[in-house]
Amino acid sequence: MAAIELQGVVKTFGPIRAVDGLDLNVPEGVCLGLLGPNGAGKSTTMRLLTGQAIADEGSLRVLGYELPRQSKDARARMGVVPQLDNLDIDVTVEENLKVFARLYRVADIGAAVDRALALARLTDRRHDAVDELSGGMRRRLLVARGLVHDPQLVLLDEPTVGLDPQIRAEIWTLIEDLRAEGTTILMSTHYIEEAERLADEVALMAKGRVIARGRPNDLIAEHAGRRTAEYYAPPERRAEVRAAAEAAGLPVRSAGPAVVIVGCERAPDGLVPDDAITRPSSLEDVFVELTGEELE
Repeated sequence: MAAIELQGVVKTFGPIRAVDGLDLNVPEGVCLGLLGPNGAGKSTTMRLLTGQAIADEGSLRVLGYELPRQSKDARARMGVVPQLDNLDIDVTVEENLKVFARLYRVADIGAAVDRALALARLTDRRHDAVDELSGGMRRRLLVARGLVHDPQLVLLDEPTVGLDPQIRAEIWTLIEDLRAEGTTILMSTHYIEEAERLADEVALMAKGRVIARGRPNDLIAEHAGRRTAEYYAPPERRAEVRAAAEAAGLPVRSAGPAVVIVGCERAPDGLVPDDAITRPSSLEDVFVELTGEELE
């Protein structure tokens, strides 16, 4: 059974179509990454799934429940980790989790809190006040709070936005642990590396709809080839190289002081300058090729 089923979903805010005919199916046990720039419709999709917003058109089912009619039943079986930190700073780490365990009517609150603390590696900080925690610990507590009732589905809305690389790595490890347990996860992100590392499948979003979906390596192979070249040179020389690449039918774009040639392994001999930098192609190359937009 699919954990999430969206068909033809539309959500508008005045003249803006934040979600525009979105079709999305998330099988149980899969970590699906919604990858796209700010304004692609990722957060609005999350709000629709949690009942914080109501679709103008289309059908939505979560864990077999029809939304918005059965939003309360669906919400009781999903865990949500918001983009913004909304922890209660007036109580301890443990008390934050106990409050949510009671709200979800967890039978054994003590055991649920112990499990969530262990998963988030916060057991030794259980009696600390929230405002004494580091940024990484607070983010891990947000994740623990979303998992305290052992949900069937977890929604992660930009789980590492604004965090420094070390803290981001901590959260990635926590998400990888969830994946290893077989938890169904829908994660929105605009970080390329995050999607490539954590997601079983990636759905590329732009202008409120999914434009491509698949395993990261499959998407890269289909749309960007194996290698990408970045050539740094004066403008006149870059223009020459770009014109030659375009004439050869290769995807090419400008990136600051460089010209980028995607799928450069297909270039005729001598087209890619010897002093160009080559690297493995990435989801960013795929996204730019399909949309013309840059990702972080």
